[in-house]
Parts: sequence; C-alpha cells; structure tokens
Amino acid sequence: MNKPANQYSLVIDSPLGRLGILILNHQIHRIDYLAGSVRLRAASSAFERRVVQQLGNYFDHPGVNFTVPFELAGTPFQQRVWMALTKIPAGETLTYGELADKLGSGARAVGNACRHNPVSILVPCHRVVAASGIGGYSGSTSGPVLDRKRWLLEHESQSVPALKKPAMTPDSQLHRKNQRNIPA
Repeated sequence: MNKPANQYSLVIDSPLGRLGILILNHQIHRIDYLAGSVRLRAASSAFERRVVQQLGNYFDHPGVNFTVPFELAGTPFQQRVWMALTKIPAGETLTYGELADKLGSGARAVGNACRHNPVSILVPCHRVVAASGIGGYSGSTSGPVLDRKRWLLEHESQSVPALKKPAMTPDSQLHRKNQRNIPA
C-alpha cells in the first residue's frame, strides 16, 4: 500500500516513473511507484544523495550492486525469499518453482513473498518469472505494472548477451517432472 506522498523522504524520477523512497535511520524501508503528478522531493542529506546516486547508477548500468542499507520488514519466510532474490545476478532469472525448490517451499508462497517486497529494484523480485512466461509483478499480471517488470528485465539483459537461466539442478528437474505427473 502506498503511503501519502509527503511521507516519503525522496520522490525521484526514473525511467519507470516516479519513485517514492521512505528512509528511516539511514536505511531504505520502502520504494513505491507513484503517479507522475506526485511532486518531486529532492535529497536533503548525504545519505539521500547516495541513494539517488546508486539508483541512477543502476538505471545507467544495470549490473551495479547496491550498497545502501535497507530494512526488510516481513515474516521470516518473506525475509528468506527476499534475501535469496538479492543473490540472483542482473541478467539472470529463476522461475518461482526453481526458487521455491532452493528454499524448500512452494512456488505460490514465493510469488506471494515477491508481491510484498518493500524495496523492489534493490531486492530484485523482477528476476523471478513464471515457468510459462514473465509471471506477475507487484500483484499484477498485466498492464502498466507488468510493463515495469518487462522494462527491468530488458534493461538488465543489456549488460549480458541474453537473459540466462541457470542450469536446472537434479532436485528442480525432479520437481518439474513430478509437477507434470500430477493429475489435473
């Protein structure tokens, strides 16, 4: 849920539109997509300038790693998923099922955790896709919200020859085989 525009520490323009960034105690707590009519709010501290600079670097060079600290407020399971997302390199993707296999969980649970990611872009939930296509983004499976995911994936693929999928592990191959054999 978006906070009122005046609740953000920063409101910046990006290639994806306006971003509202909530910073508390020198940690990013939220990044939200905002309407273009929301007023910009410039950086007023060295930390906020660092946040703006690192996001700008990412939009210029998608392989950049973020070093600004962020707070992930969520359930222990959500936090496990979100930390796993930070390990997927730019230009690579995993399916919800593949990530679920790595975490000993289910694909829907992983998707739900991705949906509630409070710091998208920094924690790259866009790098998780459906086995049959792009999947969803921020709880949407179509429209402008999904266009953001497409943009992020295409943007990151510029830093590598093509979006690469890691080789399937024997466990994920078995999981996929078992999923095909489940009666409808």
